[in-house]
Amino acid sequence: MSTIAETFTELNERKQAALIAYITIGDPSLKHTPRLVSALIEGGADIVELGIPFSDPIADGPTIQAAVNRSLTNGTKPLDALHVARLVHEKYETPLVLMTYYNPIFRIGLHKFLTSAGKSGISGIIVPDLPVEESADYKKECLAASLDTIFLASPSTKPERLKAIISQTSGYLYLISLYGVTGVRQSLPNSAVGLVKKYRAVVQGTVPLAVGFGISRPDHVKRLVLAGADAVIVGSAFVRIVGANSRNLAEGSAKLTRLARTLKSATK
Repeated sequence: MSTIAETFTELNERKQAALIAYITIGDPSLKHTPRLVSALIEGGADIVELGIPFSDPIADGPTIQAAVNRSLTNGTKPLDALHVARLVHEKYETPLVLMTYYNPIFRIGLHKFLTSAGKSGISGIIVPDLPVEESADYKKECLAASLDTIFLASPSTKPERLKAIISQTSGYLYLISLYGVTGVRQSLPNSAVGLVKKYRAVVQGTVPLAVGFGISRPDHVKRLVLAGADAVIVGSAFVRIVGANSRNLAEGSAKLTRLARTLKSATK
């Protein structure tokens, strides 16, 4: 059983959903990222997604795009994420997931990158722009490196393709809850809740269902968990705190912990 699967099993026994927190590697600086990840874990994050900065983040809204730009300006490289993972993994057992576009993996080399990720304490990988239909070699290398392959589904995913995605995803299914890009939203549309209920009926008994995009408040979390989500993914709300407190790491870390604790309390 993978570390991600173990986490969901333990949370299910405690009747809790998972809080999955996203943060961009290298923002505001590479040396500070491990401390920010620690702040999220101390606040109750059950899984942390580490975003590798990429020059063309097509799925990300302005908040994460700005973080990516800051990170790239700092000179952050894809393999730096593995250094951060090693430092965090030495201190915590919390599963770490890499989120990256396929180009950096391809340039480094599929085998080299994924093998190194597995040895660095990474538990799973998300590659938003890798179609499941073209993922055979990637899936094989991830399996050899003991990495979960986390695929995405969206409101527009057709039933037949969803079946293919479910057959290949492991760790959890990342459900994009609404059309558009990532970003903080004050209200959660009813369509997102309806989508979770729809996917719950299809996914149940296969892999955990994790819901992301636009989630930033405890009431968002509560509604989605009640609708059947096994996990909620929060990114922009955390990244915004990092950006707003780039010159005061202590304050930023404290705010990350407070927000994570508030959101986690709504998963119970």
